[in-house]
Amino acid sequence: MGIYDDFLKNNESLFKNEYALDYNFVPKIVPYREAQQRYLASCIRPLLADHSGRNVLIHGPPGVGKTAALKHLIKELEESDELYDKLEIIYVNCWHKNTTYKIALEICDIIGYAFVQNKNTEDLFKIIEQIINKKAAIFIFDEIDKSEDTDFLYILAENILRKSIFLVTNYKSWIHELDDRIRSRLLLEQIEFPQYNYDEMLGILKQRVEYAFYEGCFSEEELKIIASKASELKDIRIGLFLLKESALIAEEKSSRKVSLEHVQSAIRKIDQFTIKNTDELDDESKAILKIIKDNSGKKIGDLYRIYEKAGGKISYKTFQRKISKLDEGKFISLERTYSGGNTTIVNKKLTEY
Repeated sequence: MGIYDDFLKNNESLFKNEYALDYNFVPKIVPYREAQQRYLASCIRPLLADHSGRNVLIHGPPGVGKTAALKHLIKELEESDELYDKLEIIYVNCWHKNTTYKIALEICDIIGYAFVQNKNTEDLFKIIEQIINKKAAIFIFDEIDKSEDTDFLYILAENILRKSIFLVTNYKSWIHELDDRIRSRLLLEQIEFPQYNYDEMLGILKQRVEYAFYEGCFSEEELKIIASKASELKDIRIGLFLLKESALIAEEKSSRKVSLEHVQSAIRKIDQFTIKNTDELDDESKAILKIIKDNSGKKIGDLYRIYEKAGGKISYKTFQRKISKLDEGKFISLERTYSGGNTTIVNKKLTEY
């Protein structure tokens, strides 16, 4: 008898559509983000009347539906022949395309212009301008804080006639790093996607269970425990991880239902699921984070002096912004004290998920 015989005998799966547990999955309805979606739709409405739309900075912590809401909006536009014919829709993830030249190449690819060889950035944007200005355009730059430069925003703001530009980031403070010339041209409005509360997380998980599993796999009790853990750790992706992992454990036990024991086993694996991935940080932020971990509990000014002695070159103001981003990303925690004047104490996280 082979070691895989049990697997072959019990090959019925609890999963109906495992992809529905992927965070990038876009459901038919994005729950608890209706107000934000209506606002984003209102920003592009002027484009349909041959006017320029509004430009928006979309911010909020990881895992709160920013990208999902935008992709849902794109999907609705693409499904309407009348609207789709009037618009160029450009979605770029700046984690993957992080320079003006790379972004120009990506836009050319999206709009179907293939003759990019031996053309520099200026040449490419002239072609982009000629093609896109025949319509109106929606530009979505996801993870905008990962871009190494923002010259492309200046070019688009100056040369594209009718557009809405959406900039998506986890960090509200990123706007302070944007060049004043670009800020003055974009006139960015702002919308926040707040953290999901417990009831919202429970509702989202129930929706994903309907998409992902056959009926009867999860009871209300197990879902409430998973929602509670996701709410405690403030990330819906924890909940999606626990749904998937507890179902896999149930399958390994040849169970047709997920039990409390399976959920508890999945919860013990959370430390293998790293939400705060330091690979997403730039090299400078990684170096600063290491200094904080080695010198937790020090004032921000003291940390900057340690950073300078280690060969760091950025200004104190930029250093403060990097600290703020690390705090917003929950890599560290900041403690304000007012004894003897305003002071910020920087602490490493005791636990990281």
